[in-house]
Amino acid sequence: MNGFDFKYLLEVFPIIIRALPVTIVISIFSMAFGLILGTAVTFLRRSSLVFLNKSFNLYVSFFRGTPLMVQLFIFFFGLPQIIPVLSKVNAFYASILVLSINASAYISEVIKATIDAVDRGQLEAALSLGMTKFQAMERVVLPQAFKIALLPLGNTFISLIQGTAITFMIGLKDIMGVSKVSAASSYRFLEAYLAVGIIYWILTLIVTRLINYLSYKLSKGGVI
Repeated sequence: MNGFDFKYLLEVFPIIIRALPVTIVISIFSMAFGLILGTAVTFLRRSSLVFLNKSFNLYVSFFRGTPLMVQLFIFFFGLPQIIPVLSKVNAFYASILVLSINASAYISEVIKATIDAVDRGQLEAALSLGMTKFQAMERVVLPQAFKIALLPLGNTFISLIQGTAITFMIGLKDIMGVSKVSAASSYRFLEAYLAVGIIYWILTLIVTRLINYLSYKLSKGGVI
């Protein structure tokens, strides 16, 4: 088993790639739910009610300040001990839920910062035209904030894709899970893990190019 086996590296690629849809689906759904939840958390953190403000600042602090793996283990192995119904949640849905919650904390920080970056005069002008605060945020502030937020949100999505790598630890058969099985059965750990690393790298390059393209279009006043 000594030496690097390039032939095995080529052979293991199609085996690992068969699990790629699992990784992509988890990443996309986690980003979508995280964006919705993160936006809601942002407005709750901006609430004039001290209890809501403090509670959701704590929420963001906890999920940004603890490792994703710990959060995944708490939900999948820990919470079912006190909430038995959670034991029925399989690894796929548990991964989406935890990744969504984790992403929402980072997304909330991004949205909060980008809303603050929009000139407050824009909001005041919209209000003076008779819009409600909700309408002003929806029609004036958020579209401008989105342009600013696109690149950091893209980085969050890339982090989510890479974060799926730990879901194999709760039994999910994503590309990392399949590569681990392949490595264990062949004892070709370097080749199997290098293959999955290359796949993650390619995914990151594709998403980066897409985000840069969308950012360029928006900066030129184009429509996505």
